[in-house]
Amino acid sequence: MLKRPRLIPCLLLLDGGLVKTTQFKRPNYLGDPINTVKLFSEMGVDELCIQDISPSRYQNGPDFENLRIIARQAFMPMCYGGGITMVEQAAELFRIGFEKVMLNAALVEQPALIEEIARRFGSQSVVASVDVKRGWFGQPKCFTHNGRRNTKLSPELLCRRAQELGVGEVLLNAIDRDGMMQGYDLELVNRVTKELTIPLIACGGAKDASDMKKLLTETGAHAAAAGSMYVYWGPLKGKLIHVPSENELKALGIYQ
Repeated sequence: MLKRPRLIPCLLLLDGGLVKTTQFKRPNYLGDPINTVKLFSEMGVDELCIQDISPSRYQNGPDFENLRIIARQAFMPMCYGGGITMVEQAAELFRIGFEKVMLNAALVEQPALIEEIARRFGSQSVVASVDVKRGWFGQPKCFTHNGRRNTKLSPELLCRRAQELGVGEVLLNAIDRDGMMQGYDLELVNRVTKELTIPLIACGGAKDASDMKKLLTETGAHAAAAGSMYVYWGPLKGKLIHVPSENELKALGIYQ
């Protein structure tokens, strides 16, 4: 692989604090998101994905005051998701410094909202977040509301719908792999990328950069996202913000 792929840390906010979940449950408090974003910025990450999973976001919308402070610390592209139900909210996020907005429940509940944001601000500014969980017989279904609501839709169908609505890319998150650090769901990624002509970012399961290499060389994913590998260190999962160095990435053959 010669071209430098995008490697994206995904951060979760809960009631103003930074957390990391396991299979979308048991949020573990990590610290202050403002300092964390500043550290990632200083470490030169490609871009950053921030999602607010606070239940209050569904009623109150994005916490613009907190997000404005976070955006001031960032010198890389950022994407935000959580509580976006109106075009005006997306517009405000762009004004305060976010390059992309990410929508999840709107794919099912407010498809016209996605179309309108893409029309007004461009497809490149809209990301569809598709969260997938496998059932008893291994069949994947899409969930919304932080994994609590089963849409009963297949990931292929929902991702095609997202593409038709005008999103610029899809973030495919494997709920079963979230926080497990046992590798990406490669079969799921390949199933979905065959249905799309827009880029797909895969998330859920990365332990280290070698998992990212496997994803990028064995599937049609365009970018690799992760949470745990960027905020934990060692077998005991000590809290440490870190990013693989360019030398490490080159040594692994992720790019040359």
